[in-house]
Amino acid sequence: MSDHRNILYFLLGILTAAVIVLGYNFYQAKRQPNGVQINLGPNGLKIEGK
Repeated sequence: MSDHRNILYFLLGILTAAVIVLGYNFYQAKRQPNGVQINLGPNGLKIEGK
């Protein structure tokens, strides 16, 4: 019986970690600034809309 309980706690820990990582990634994606990015490099001028 103890083995089943340990496996359950292990799976709950993995699920909790996955939810935290996915939530953080979603938060970072939403934090990206909106607007225009202008780059001047060896290939010339590059303008990207975000």
